[in-house]
Amino acid sequence: MSNANHNHQLGADYGLDTWRNLHIDQQPTWANHADFDATVAELSSLPPLVFAGEVDSMREQLAEVAEGRAFLLQGGDCAETFEGATAYKISGRIKTLLQMAAVLTYGASMPVVKMGRMAGQFSKPRSSDTETRGDVTLPSFRGETVNGFEFTPEAREHDPKRMLRGYHTSSATLNLVRAFTKGGFADLRAVHQWNRGFTSNPAHERYEQTADEIGRALKFMEACGVDFDALKTTDMYVGHEALVLDYERSLTRIDSRTDLPYDTSAHFLWIGERTRGIDDAHVDFFSKVRNPIGVKLGPTTTAEDALALIDKLDPNREPGRLTFITRMGAKNIREKLPPIVAGVQAAGAQVIWVTDPMHGNTISVPSGYKTRRFDDVLDEVRGFFEVHDALGSFPGGIHVEMTGDDVTECLGGSDAIDEEALADRYESLCDPRLNHSQSLEIAFLVSEYLRNR
Repeated sequence: MSNANHNHQLGADYGLDTWRNLHIDQQPTWANHADFDATVAELSSLPPLVFAGEVDSMREQLAEVAEGRAFLLQGGDCAETFEGATAYKISGRIKTLLQMAAVLTYGASMPVVKMGRMAGQFSKPRSSDTETRGDVTLPSFRGETVNGFEFTPEAREHDPKRMLRGYHTSSATLNLVRAFTKGGFADLRAVHQWNRGFTSNPAHERYEQTADEIGRALKFMEACGVDFDALKTTDMYVGHEALVLDYERSLTRIDSRTDLPYDTSAHFLWIGERTRGIDDAHVDFFSKVRNPIGVKLGPTTTAEDALALIDKLDPNREPGRLTFITRMGAKNIREKLPPIVAGVQAAGAQVIWVTDPMHGNTISVPSGYKTRRFDDVLDEVRGFFEVHDALGSFPGGIHVEMTGDDVTECLGGSDAIDEEALADRYESLCDPRLNHSQSLEIAFLVSEYLRNR
């Protein structure tokens, strides 16, 4: 029996294919493409990108977050690109995440679970199926595992073979993530080295001061005879929005140790605001796999919605299994979030609460650029902490679109970007990202809130 056929037969035993008969949104239109069946068969036979044991380790660490003893940091590209999967760009994102984590760990005296929004963030939901420029209408760009960004009929065709390139690009990215985090690069004694190659700015200089303090603390501990093995490497997990179910289903494997299904495309997967319908395909499929699962919750979410998602995705009330990533917008966070959190608390459920201060604060400026005001991002983070402080719940994490590059995509910050500067280095294919300096500023703000709790 081929691996693909074996995978399909096992799927029937675990209900992994019941989603095919349910309502589904935001999917490619490639089912009748000549290469579809062969592509799915090949994906189904390829090695896993992550391993079930790694997934279990992440879920155990997330249980610590759910209990209020650790903090979750998620960061990375809005939409990865195949061409952007270079050692230079990937290392820049990893270095920035390590810096943010060091600031958070040192400032808050709390372990930080680190997750890159990378090695799979190649598909994007869109508000419209088509895009019109002048008198030409073509399918919208849905991320590079589906179609191309160039505005031509050929590029915008939904091509299933792109899933294979997405797999191999993710594999190469994961190789680098593992090499950096396990090969000495992430040694906490190298905190100063993570700043090299970045443009000097106020946040960069503040980080240097923190790195000095960390260095002095480590020298003190070394003089006391403390063993540094735990500081030489770190765990960095990867996650993405699990949008294209043909891809996710093809990479789902039955673990030989536990005889349970794991989606091996990533350690952590989240369901988007547009695809979280309780009776829809995405929620059904991810209720069947053992990965930790996130769900994006926008301002229309009710406490009843949240409780229904808990019953479906975390029926056994397992700490670390379910994360709610709230994306309310700075204007809504203080009003819309409290009833949801209070409803979940009243039901006795234990989820991880994470703020996504990016997606609810997107604006367009007269020049045509889509951007975010950094002050709005900061305000949503503040509102998130205020709500949880008032209710006695734990603000468990932050989820940001960021890059290690000195892009000019979000307005403001200590090294201020104005509207005229947006054109200087606006490189995102979808949503605007925080640059290196703005990412560090967010980390300092969050560490202060955690320290003051």
